Amino acid sequence: MLDATTRSGGTATATPRAAATELTVATDLVVASETAVAAPAVLTAARSDLGSRCLRALLSPWSRLSLLVALLAAAASSVLLFDPQRLLADGWPPQLGGAAAAVSFAVAYGLCTVAFVPRPLLNLAAGALFGSQLGLGTALAGTVLGAGVAFGLGRILGQDALRSLLRARWLKAADSQLSRHGFRSMMVARLFPGVPFWAANYCAAVSRMGWLPFLVATALGSVPNTAAYAVAGARASSPTSPAFLIAMALITIPALVGTVVAWRKRHHLRGH
Repeated sequence: MLDATTRSGGTATATPRAAATELTVATDLVVASETAVAAPAVLTAARSDLGSRCLRALLSPWSRLSLLVALLAAAASSVLLFDPQRLLADGWPPQLGGAAAAVSFAVAYGLCTVAFVPRPLLNLAAGALFGSQLGLGTALAGTVLGAGVAFGLGRILGQDALRSLLRARWLKAADSQLSRHGFRSMMVARLFPGVPFWAANYCAAVSRMGWLPFLVATALGSVPNTAAYAVAGARASSPTSPAFLIAMALITIPALVGTVVAWRKRHHLRGH
């Protein structure tokens, strides 16, 4: 039988079995150290992948549409609590006057239109508070501001999701009209009341209509109707005056014309 070790010059030489054992232990240590180093990297990659998936979910079209609906619901609720018709009864806060009052009213006007407050009410308030000329200016500024905010919200948060729902024939026809003839279509919508202001804003946002045609058509097309309401609000204390009667005629006649045009065009729209 051979000894476990042989001594040569005082140096011990391990047997093959002992060498294999030492090699296995060393390999296990190396693997353990590499695993310990790789584990944080794997965990970090998993967290990054989870964060990316959450971010994609939050930025998905339907998530953005849900955010838009929530924002509009919150805005409408706030307006109901604010009770904007008090502007006609109580007037503007007395601490505001001059240019500051006009600017503040224009901003409030724009935000109220985004929250579905009817523009005729706001136009009457503008005329009653600031007179015909300044009331017209503040109301138009608020109109363009509100239209731009609504258009931006609809374009960023709602367009991708809502365009997939344009399956009905009349929806496709309206989208095609706004996309190809945006300026002309928006001018008609603003000149002839009948389409709610907020509805025209969000329909244009879902379409392929550009920003500049939308805003310019809104500003120009809103002048006649806004001026009529502003004059009516400024002269409301004298309802028999010629200015008030003319303003009411300018409000009523376009509404009737718009109703007739919409009635005649209904078959054309359905046919497309």
